[in-house]
Order: sequence, then structure tokens, then C-alpha cells
Amino acid sequence: MVARGQGPTGRHTRRAVDACGPVPGANAATPPVPGPRRPAAGRATILATLRAASNHGCHRRVTPEAHAPPMIVPPTTPEPLPPAMRPGPVGRPVTRLAAAFAGIAATAAALATGELGAGLLPGAPSPVVAVGRTLIDLQPPGAKEVVVSLFGTADKLALQVLVVAVALLVGAGIGVLGRHRPGAAMAVLGGFVVVGVVAALRDPATSPGLAVGAGLGELAVGAFSLDHLLGLAARRAAAGPGAASMPDWSRRSLLIQGGAIAVGSLVVGSMGRVLLQRQRAATPGGLPSAAVPATLPSGADLAVGGLTPIVVPNDAFYRIDTALLTPNLDRDTWRLRIHGMVDREVTLTYAQLLELPIVEQYVTIACVSNRVGGDLVGNAKWTGVRLRDVLDMAGVKPGATQMVGRSADGWTAGTPTAWVMDPDREPMIAIGMNGAPLPPEHGFPARVIVPGLFGYVSATKWVTELELTTLEAFDAYWVPLGWAKEAPILTQSRIDVPAGGASVRQGPTTIAGVAWAPDRGIARVEVAIDRGDWHATTLSVPISNATWVQWEYPWTATPGKHVVQVRATDRTGVTQTETPTRPDPDGARGWHQVSFTVA
Repeated sequence: MVARGQGPTGRHTRRAVDACGPVPGANAATPPVPGPRRPAAGRATILATLRAASNHGCHRRVTPEAHAPPMIVPPTTPEPLPPAMRPGPVGRPVTRLAAAFAGIAATAAALATGELGAGLLPGAPSPVVAVGRTLIDLQPPGAKEVVVSLFGTADKLALQVLVVAVALLVGAGIGVLGRHRPGAAMAVLGGFVVVGVVAALRDPATSPGLAVGAGLGELAVGAFSLDHLLGLAARRAAAGPGAASMPDWSRRSLLIQGGAIAVGSLVVGSMGRVLLQRQRAATPGGLPSAAVPATLPSGADLAVGGLTPIVVPNDAFYRIDTALLTPNLDRDTWRLRIHGMVDREVTLTYAQLLELPIVEQYVTIACVSNRVGGDLVGNAKWTGVRLRDVLDMAGVKPGATQMVGRSADGWTAGTPTAWVMDPDREPMIAIGMNGAPLPPEHGFPARVIVPGLFGYVSATKWVTELELTTLEAFDAYWVPLGWAKEAPILTQSRIDVPAGGASVRQGPTTIAGVAWAPDRGIARVEVAIDRGDWHATTLSVPISNATWVQWEYPWTATPGKHVVQVRATDRTGVTQTETPTRPDPDGARGWHQVSFTVA
């Protein structure tokens, strides 16, 4: 482009102007100013000017029309980049660590939203519980044995911690994905929420509408938190003089706000879980009295220090089941349905159940997962009604060889009908435990107790159905996972005093423990010290054949390291075998032993 100016001879000459700015010596932005006359530039001057314009970057041909007013082109606004792709100072992208942190905090916020919703709205699912329950239902054979052996009665807590840890790990991956593909990250987050909703719908107590609504709420909170935190991670102080020495306030904002979201999620999630547990509080109410109250005979408890009491308190009683969260049942709306191979189907309310004769008895129950010397066994006083009275109301048909108990959460236990109908034992539907209504974690408002059988084939908690069928027609919950279909409790014994690894004082001491063989009873317990001869112990007075007994043996402790072993013999003459076995498929075998030191 050229602009006209007043030449030294009074004629118009062309002054070259670069397309991107004036050529040195020319100014297209100001009018020509007359100056002192100088000799004509001549052709050589013009060529030199053109060469300068060319060297300055202007390659367009100089024409008379180039002096026309320049066309103004409005500046274009570049399309904004996703937050995680915006450059930071000196052009650095969002780091993987920052993105992962954003994803973890956002996932925590989503989980906390679900937990709070479950606590506030009965019927809304807890995402952690829903996924954990699905994992339990899909577990491979042998998984129960491994988990219980590792964590014992803390198995449910361990599983929920694992679910949360995996969820946060997935959240970290979502955050990293959001660095360059925010749309894909949001899609994965949505899919993650859908998995939780689908898992929640497997629970009969879940409201489908509340499950979907809770999922949308979790997605909204998680997506907003993720977008916000990734935006903070991408924001940096503008680069410029001294930028390297300036503090990175955007990174501090990410840590502060992301940390606040994480801590707030922990508080909100815990609050939701507390509210969720309160929903499961037992309905206040009295416990009816039995016509013949159960009492402990004199001498039933040996009162040895450190020995398990003959009746285990409710809060110390073992708990093994598949429910990560106890079913939320109201005894006023609870129903028990008896159906299948019966003469007539019967459905009982809680009030109708109490119209039957109330009975009370002490019964020792045990979990098949109990290892030799383990504590997954306990004795309690159970109050309720006779199971046979309930079945007689429906009329069991000949050929019904199995009674299937169904829990409110869908769990099943298959009990041989012959075992239930045997007049030598008293199976019952229990509504009370140790003089109080059943605690929620032990089956409120009603559960099945069948003396002599491991719990997985008899002790249906939160029972809502009893179906009469055949052993061949149905496999209960644990049978397809490798456990036996019929599982009487084995004759077993345990040493409580001294504890393994204990230090014992020299001189007179007592070795003591418990032994059980419900519903056969214990005839004899023997101990061997340092693998020597077997010595008979003193037994407590048995409550009944359905309960365990305590035993004790006086011994003069001598200095050194010692090993004590124990074995029991039941009233049918069967003695514990020495050969150890795993708990699966029908209970652990072997002698319990402990090592200790006498100082």
C-alpha cells in the first residue's frame, strides 16, 4: 500500500508502506508535512525504497490504488479451549496429579450426595451399600471363607471401605481423562452413576423412583465439582516479567477448594450414614412373657476370669450375614407368608404371630465359617413361638423335604423339613433375644432359630417367607457357592484362658474354655499339656443339649513355654477329630491349641 506525499519538486511521489506497518522512513498514519526542498530522489531512490519495502515483508505490487483507505477487519474470537487444556504460565498443561485430585474430590462429593439422600429419604439407596451388596451376590465360590478368615465380623466394614477406595480410584482416572477429553470424562462419570443405580434396584426395599432421582443428583454434583476443579487446575497466573517468582494462586485455590469438597463430603456422607442407621432403629415395644420362662441352672456359669460368659450379651454376640445395611422393617407392617407345598397359604401379621403360645429357650448357634478356636459362635436366650405351630396353620404336605426361609432382603436358607419336624428339638420363630426385642442386626422383628444346624441353613434373619418345597427343587443362597446343603453343627471346643501368646505366672492357674455340640450336648472335655496325656476337665452344669458348656482344668504352671490342646466328646460318643479341615463346605475340624509362656 502506498500513500501520497509532497515531493521535493512539488510533484506527488509514492511512499511505500508495509502491509503490517510503515516501511522505515514512511508514515501512513499521519499527513505529509512540507519540509525543505531537496534534490529529486530520482529512479535510484525509488528502487531503493521498493527494495526496503520488500525486505520489510511487503511483497505486494505498488499501485496508485493502494492509497485507498484500508479495510478494517474485525478481530475474530477464538473458540475457548476446555478448562484442562488451557495453558498455564509458560504454557504448562494441567498435571496428571492435579487432574486426579480433582476427580477424587468430585467422586467423593457424588458419593456423599447419595449417602445423604439415603439417610433423608427412606427407600433411597446408598450407593456404597448397593454396589457392595452386588459384589456379595456375585462373589465366586470360596470368597466368603477368605473374607471371614481375614476380617471376621468386620467383613462388612472392610467391604465398604474397599468399595469407596475403588470408587475414588475410578474418580482419579476420570479426572485424568478430563484433562483432554472432558466430554468423555463426564460420560464415564455418568456410566459410573448408572452402575450404582442398577445395583440399587436389586434391593427389594429400594424405591425405583428415588433410586433414579438420587442417581441424577449424584451425577449433577459430581459433574459440577469435576468441571469446577478442572477449571481451577487449568487457571494460572498470566506469564510475564517476574512470573516465575510469583506464587501460583490457582494451584492453591485447587488444593483449598478441592480439600474443602473432600472434607465436606466426608462430613455429609457420615451424616447420611448416621441418619440411615437411625431408620433401622427397632420400634419400641414390650416383649411378651413365656408361659414357662427359661432360667439358668445353678452352676451353669463357672465365673472364671477371661472365660466367655455362658450367655453372650446382645452387643457382644457375633454377626455374620450378607446385609451391609440391616433391612428397615416396621413390625406393624411386617408380614410372614407360609406357602408352597402346603394345604393352604397363610400370611401372619406380627400381632397374629403373638397370639400363638410364647416359648423361651437357650440355644447356641454357630456360623459355618468359624475356624477352630474362633468366636463366631454364641449362646443366648431366645423368646418367640414354636415353628411347628406356624407350619401347622398352613399344613405341610407329604413330600415337602425342605423349608426355605426368605429374608426381607432376598437372602435364603434351606432347612431339611425332617429336622424341623423332629419332636426332640424345638425350632422357633424368635422375636426376642436375652429378654429384649430382637436388635435390628440380629433379625428384628423376627428370625428363625433351629437348634443344631449351622446358621446358613437355618437362621433366617428378618424372615418374611417360609416356602415348603423339596431339597432337589431349590438351592438356597450359599449352596451354589460351594457349601453343603445339609450342615449340622460339629462337635467343637475352644480354649479361652490362657490366651494365645499370654504370659502366665508360675504356680496354680486355671485353663478354661467352652465346648458345644447342639443339639446333642457335651459329655466330656479333655486337655493335653505339651502334647502329653489327656486329662478330664470339670464341666459347667448344662442348660440343655442345645447349648454349650464351660469347662476348666486346674494346673500348676512351671516356667518355660507350653502348649495346651483341647478336644470334646458329645453325648452320642463322637469325639473331635485331630485332622484339621477348612470351614467349607460343612464346618472346620481339628483340635484347638494355644501357646503361652510361664514366667
